[in-house]
Amino acid sequence: MENQENAQPEVAQDGATTQPDLTISDLQNLRAIIDVAVRRGAFSASEVSGVGAAFDKLNVFLNAVAPPKAQEPVAKQ
Repeated sequence: MENQENAQPEVAQDGATTQPDLTISDLQNLRAIIDVAVRRGAFSASEVSGVGAAFDKLNVFLNAVAPPKAQEPVAKQ
């Protein structure tokens, strides 16, 4: 895994530099990927606690910056 302090901006073919781009949506997708991978047994027993800790930190962060939308009431017919 690359250290953030050593991360360098990418240089496009035209010579312009681009900064890394990571959005809340990207983080939500990562949370969903971790959830699916755990449910499918992609991690060994010794890895699950570390994956769970990372998932929990990501989940707390996402809930702080983008709280889950409240469920809308179901319309009665």
